[in-house]
Amino acid sequence: MIDISAVIVNWNTKQFLIECIDSLIKNTKKHSIEIIVVDNASVDDSVEAVRKLFPFVKVIQNTSNLGFAKANNIGIKESSGRYVCLVNSDIKLVNDAIDLMIHHMDEHASIGVLGPKTLNPDMSLRLNCRRLPSLWNTFCQASGLSRIFPQYKTMNDNLMTYFPHDVIKSVDILPGCFLMVRRKALSEVGLLDEKFFIYGEDKDWCKRFKEAGWKIIFFPSAEVIHYAGKSSEKEPDRFIIEKLKANLYYWEKHHNKISKGIFWITTLVSYLFRLLHNIILYFRLPAERNKNVLLIKERILCLRWLIRNRPKVEDM
Repeated sequence: MIDISAVIVNWNTKQFLIECIDSLIKNTKKHSIEIIVVDNASVDDSVEAVRKLFPFVKVIQNTSNLGFAKANNIGIKESSGRYVCLVNSDIKLVNDAIDLMIHHMDEHASIGVLGPKTLNPDMSLRLNCRRLPSLWNTFCQASGLSRIFPQYKTMNDNLMTYFPHDVIKSVDILPGCFLMVRRKALSEVGLLDEKFFIYGEDKDWCKRFKEAGWKIIFFPSAEVIHYAGKSSEKEPDRFIIEKLKANLYYWEKHHNKISKGIFWITTLVSYLFRLLHNIILYFRLPAERNKNVLLIKERILCLRWLIRNRPKVEDM
């Protein structure tokens, strides 16, 4: 049986995809690996490049952009490894991350999901361990309390900025950019929820693994670089709205209607204050006007979407 199935969803990230596959091959030395690329109708010759450079890689070519969750599910269904690893196309392995992670999971049968330390391209740390969303940690993030008091656990229960990311730790959520999942756990919990087009599917999945009794473990001995946002930057407005959609759907799925309403209000007020903040900066900092114009447009876009998609009073 193959040890690890690496599933990579790609949408117009040709060069990053090539580097990702190359790093998977070079840094997986002790275990057998199959690589499955699910392409969401790219137009940058990604598929042709992969087939030419890596003929042993299985390529599944969708005729339209089906989203992150659905495309990953297509790849997972075609996989056969003892473990499945979701790998963003803009990920590059730093060391023998997969070998180290498989060894750790083999040694600890209670782990359902394992994630590595994630680094920025400049090798600085990405703080991506999370706790499950609550009204309190949502308020702290929306109000700015989490930024004002970054080292206080009570103010940063969501983003976990107080955690130095230097020890193995059980967490609630790990990012979907690089996740290793045990096949047995996957069989019990099921695939990603395809109602999430992009964003949110990872925290929903981790929550389901946790509720099923599987551990979600951050494993800093393994490291990867995440270039982050190489697909979403091609259509920034669309992906901003997709993130809002994902957050509201997650809240609707896992919380009661009153909590969803409070979450919507908190998010709306947060964007109103951000809009006001950027308008003030526009006048106070002439040198940064172009930046603030873009942010003002983004805030207005989000506010319009939130108002159009407000929860109905009778549903609360």
